Amino acid sequence: MNDGWRWLTDGANWHGPDGIPVRLAEHLGYTLLVLAVAVLVGLPVGLLLAHAGRRTAFTVINVANGFRALPTLGLLVLIFLLSAGSDLAALVPLVALAIPPVLVNTYEGVRQIDPRVRDAALGMGMTGRQVLLRVELPLAVPLIMVGARTAAVQVVATATVAAYINLGGLGGYLMDGILLRQYGTAVGGSLLVVLLAVAVQILFTYTGRLLTPRGLRPEPNNRKEIPG
Repeated sequence: MNDGWRWLTDGANWHGPDGIPVRLAEHLGYTLLVLAVAVLVGLPVGLLLAHAGRRTAFTVINVANGFRALPTLGLLVLIFLLSAGSDLAALVPLVALAIPPVLVNTYEGVRQIDPRVRDAALGMGMTGRQVLLRVELPLAVPLIMVGARTAAVQVVATATVAAYINLGGLGGYLMDGILLRQYGTAVGGSLLVVLLAVAVQILFTYTGRLLTPRGLRPEPNNRKEIPG
């Protein structure tokens, strides 16, 4: 641990093409790209399934969850080879890992809405699309953000495998450190991944609170001090 901390605080590791800022930017770039695709796919599919038959929803959700059981590293190498070394294609396993939390939480968020709320919105003259966008989606935001947060943390942690096909990122420090027996580098890289995962989790937690409709936010405890 001490070797890792010394490596992390060494100014020489913060400069150059292989410096920490460059590797961190690569890691964040992969994470944001994968998460964006996961949201673009998982969010609309989850919304559609919430209004589909239970059998259809059950089938799709179980298939999506099945992708989470696939060995990420093996799938990463296989797709990389089949795509003739395409960097974007190599990120497909990470997308498969990130979609299920977003999809399932979107589905559950909409399904848990009280049907009377929908009926009231329809009674006010809203169309089905307006009910979806103005009522159901805002009410489902808390669970959707939990799913996005789960996906983001999983991708941050798992994106380290991208180093096996020379895509860079923080995983390069882990792989180089282990192969070259520079354990300070490996430990320092691990610390960076952990810190990044914690930072992402905190960011999504506060973003989720900001996006949650005011009426659904937990009220702060207003405790009055009792005179001694």
